[in-house]
This record gives sequence, structure tokens and C-alpha cells, in this order.
Amino acid sequence: MWLQTNMRSLFWQFSKLAILLACFFVASCGFHLKQASYLPDDLKEITLSADDKRSALFEQLHNDLVRAQVSLTPKDSKQAAELYLYADALERQTLSLFKNGQVAQYELAYRVSYRLSRPGQAPVDQMFELYRNYQDDPDNALAKAKELELILTEMRRIASQRIIRELSQL
Repeated sequence: MWLQTNMRSLFWQFSKLAILLACFFVASCGFHLKQASYLPDDLKEITLSADDKRSALFEQLHNDLVRAQVSLTPKDSKQAAELYLYADALERQTLSLFKNGQVAQYELAYRVSYRLSRPGQAPVDQMFELYRNYQDDPDNALAKAKELELILTEMRRIASQRIIRELSQL
């Protein structure tokens, strides 16, 4: 009984030491949590427009800007900066095939471009691409279609967050 109690105590002490060492190593390597993106004061009021105002990326960006406490103004406002979202594009490239010649894996490339126009300054055009691999399975077409939809939703969410992060650095 005494030995079992001492072993438990030793285990907990070792666990605490391991956690402490892990925290020390993570802190010493320069790791830190990402701060929230704070937009400059001149971007606290933005006119948001797009090629396609019904696109999922436009809606996601609109919601993320509202969450970031950005005031969205109507198009007529000449004092607010304008964020114009060009049409986003998704391209699929075949990465591998099954033995029977059907596609086994795709690479999805999601291209996003936008323009930021500030009053009295030259417009800034930005473009970036996000990449994901997607494994296809013809036997589970319905499940794979749902998985592709989830991947695209996630890519749009990441793209929206990246736009806001880039706005904070422009």
C-alpha cells in the first residue's frame, strides 16, 4: 500500500515536471498565440462591394467584418475606404489515379483577389491562393461531395480571415 501511494506521488510529480518542461520549451522556441487582427482607424469604416454579392465568400467576409466591429457603409460614401472583392475561383488538378484510371486524388486551388481603395491613396490589388488535397472515392460519391463542400466552406473561412489580416497590415 505504501509503495503504491509513493508511486502515485512520483507519477504526479513527474507529470507536473513534464508539463513544466513542455511549457518551457514551447516558450523558449518563440511560439506565441496569434493576436486578433486590429484594423487601422481609417479601415473601421469600409464600403464592401464585389463582382458577385451572392457568393459564399462575400457573405463570409461580410460577417467577419461585422464581427471585427467594422462599420459597413453604403457605396455612396466617399470618405470610407472601399474593399472590392473580385470573383473567386476554384481549380482542381489531378494528383493521382486509381489502377482503373479514375481520379483518386485532387489538388484544390482556391484563388481570391481583392482591391482596397482608400480616399486620397492609390488602390492596392491583392491576390492569394489556398491549396488543399482532396481524395475522391467513386464508391462513396455522396459522402465525398459533402466532404468537398466542407473543405470549400473551410477554405472560404480561411480566405476571409486572411483578407482581414492583410487589411490590418496594409
